[in-house]
Amino acid sequence: MFNIVEIQKKLVAAALPSGFEKNVGEVLADLARPLVDEVYTDVMGNVICHKKGDGKRLMMPAHMDTIGFMATYIEDGGFIRFEGIGGHTPVLLVGVPVRFENGVCGCIRAAGQNELITKPANSFKLTDLYIDIGAKDKEEAEKLIKIGDVAVFNSPTVELAGNNVMTPYADDLISCVVLLLAMEHLKDKKVKNDLYFVFSVQEEVGLRGAMTAAYHIDPYMGIAVDVCGTGDTPTSTIKMAVKVGEGPTIKIKDGSLICNPQAVAHMRKAADEIGVKYQDEILLSGGTDSGAMQRTRGGVYSGCISIPTRHIHSPSEIFNKKDVEDAGRLLAQCALNEL
Repeated sequence: MFNIVEIQKKLVAAALPSGFEKNVGEVLADLARPLVDEVYTDVMGNVICHKKGDGKRLMMPAHMDTIGFMATYIEDGGFIRFEGIGGHTPVLLVGVPVRFENGVCGCIRAAGQNELITKPANSFKLTDLYIDIGAKDKEEAEKLIKIGDVAVFNSPTVELAGNNVMTPYADDLISCVVLLLAMEHLKDKKVKNDLYFVFSVQEEVGLRGAMTAAYHIDPYMGIAVDVCGTGDTPTSTIKMAVKVGEGPTIKIKDGSLICNPQAVAHMRKAADEIGVKYQDEILLSGGTDSGAMQRTRGGVYSGCISIPTRHIHSPSEIFNKKDVEDAGRLLAQCALNEL
């Protein structure tokens, strides 16, 4: 069986923001190729893994893009101004280490650092921030970084107490691991449904990859895999009935869709059949690839399995390994059951 932590580390090392998924896509394609009948990449960059069956088509996407940063301007002092790719909370980025695609490292700081003490958190903007790569001036910085270069969080993946893991980009690389686990469970099994596992692109900037992949595949049902927030931390102000370590979730609703009852029933039946403990999920904000699938062509029965994850869109996301293992088992059973 795939080692969840080691695969996550491998994916994090290859990860880049939306629009730059080629490297991590190649890693995932190599891992998936022995487990399915064919693997191919479409024009958008989605990696599509097909396990052939004679029945109805089931599409199962997990997005392989991440949030990140793009260099937009280099100051005379060699400091890098940037814009965000995907959703960021600017005040939480101060002090965060980053790594550019070419390996150059730095950290995010606030212009006029003392202003951070008196400035209201909700008034902080990305334009208040810069990346310090240690360059002595603009000339040195321009030898290392060009306008348009992209960067990601540069934090380690480490195991914690309680069978938990802390990592950047659990969102959504750990869901890519779930797809691999499901493929592994199904490797030697004959399936009736026609299965499409999709490592999708550009989810963080508008569910773009899943939209084009779903139009191409034209599935009868779609079950996305993503992460979801939790209500189990001391600072939680939003009440959410999801906890890390209490099982994967079956989504009912998020900001991009109200899940089709047919898809929800299909997932719940699969969970009950194999004894996977699951949590009901209503995500109050944010969307998933399931929303893109649901609105494709004449409509697709769509749902989502989520991994409960703390501190989403930070360099220190936390998930539970058992939740990931059970999500892989659940997705595999969903793929086996007749649609």
